[in-house]
Formats: sequence, structure tokens, C-alpha cells
Amino acid sequence: MPFSDYKTALVTGASSGMGAAIVERFCKEGLKVHALARSGDLLQELSKRTGCIPLAVDVRDLKAITQLTQEVQFDILVNCAGINFPGSIVSAEAEQIDAEIGVNLQSAMHLVRLIMPGMLKRDRGHIINITSIAAIYNFVGSNTLYHTTKAAMHMLSRQLRVDAIGKRVRVTEICPGRVATDIFAHVNGTDATTARAQFIDGFELPLASDIADAIAFAVAAPIAVNISNMEILPTLQVAAGLTTVKPEPV
Repeated sequence: MPFSDYKTALVTGASSGMGAAIVERFCKEGLKVHALARSGDLLQELSKRTGCIPLAVDVRDLKAITQLTQEVQFDILVNCAGINFPGSIVSAEAEQIDAEIGVNLQSAMHLVRLIMPGMLKRDRGHIINITSIAAIYNFVGSNTLYHTTKAAMHMLSRQLRVDAIGKRVRVTEICPGRVATDIFAHVNGTDATTARAQFIDGFELPLASDIADAIAFAVAAPIAVNISNMEILPTLQVAAGLTTVKPEPV
């Protein structure tokens, strides 16, 4: 289905990184894009650059997103909002568990619940879930909460295709590996310069725009084609390895 068959899109987590790149690409394709995130200043800058409609809203604000979906008929939904706290579940605070489930999973499920019925009725629409290779693979030292919520989004993506059977509503899951964005500073609780030196500088990594291009490819595919899942990794990154440790002395 060409982009011309779609008119409107909602992108969450839109203020920076992959979300902002997706907004920019969709605007270039002529879509009326609603860009939703908490960072109002960044959204205003994005709006000036792209012409998107900025929505400074916490994606967990159910009242606000419900009102939005009642006012606007969306043809494309991109669930890109996500957070990731450092540490594992054994060191997690209760508020961190609630926040990761709320942003990474619950908000996306609410948006699908609110938007997908209209897509089914119109026999047209595309839901795009940005997960992670953390949805599929385990990494030592990575956040249990992030893996768990992304794995749930992986299964949600698969199940939505079942829920849409018989209708031309497509579901695409994007599973990025390491991408050159500012997320690493948030995950590791360090400043942006330190995080960039550790995780980005010197590596050959996909850019946020590369992820946006992949999404555009999936959206522009013929209506008979549903690109259901893409793992997008750096050429020099593999998801492999087995960790074995010796027990600590008693």
C-alpha cells in the first residue's frame, strides 16, 4: 500500500532518537503526523523542522490519549516510547517496575485498543511496534524489566496479526540492536558524553534514520505484503554467546 493511501500517523516517543527520525520520514512522505512525547521543547523544534503536530503528553496519561484518539482517526500507529533503567530486577525500585511496564507495554496496549478497532472497520491501517533484540535474546548485565516488557511487546505484535485476520490491517515489529542514539546515557545513568564514548564512538552503527527508512519500506510495501518482523543490527554486532561463571567462595 503506498503512503498516499494513508493520511495520518501517531508516533510516540517522538522527541528524539528513532521516534524523531520516524516523524521526519513520515512528514516527508506527506502524512499528517502527530508527534507525542513528554519533552515539549524538543517537540517544538521537531515541529518547526518537519511540520508535525507536537503533543507534549505523557504516553501513560490515559485520559489524554483517549481524547486524542477520539478526535483524530489514525491510519498508522508507531509505538516507539520506551524507557530503560540501569540495573536488574533485584535492585529495582517499585516505581521503576511500574514506570517501565506503563511506558513500554501498557501505554502501547491502550493505544492499540483505542485505535485498532477503527482500522479494522475501515479495512486499512498499520501498527508498528519498536521493540528490541532484547525482546528475543538475553544479555548479561541488562535490565530484566526492559527485556520482559519488550518480550511482551514482541508477543503482542504477533497476536495483533491474529486479531486482524481477514482485514487489511498490517502489523510490523522492528527489533533494533545497537543504534547510535542518546538512549545509552539514560540506561547507564551517565552523561551523554561518557555514554557516547562507551557505546557509540568508534563503532559502525545504524542511525535512527536507518530505522525510519526500514519502517518506510514496510509501510510502502504492497497491500498484499505484511513485513511482520525485522531485526536490524549493526553488521559488526551479533546476538550470541553463553556466559558461565565460577561460584563465589563460601
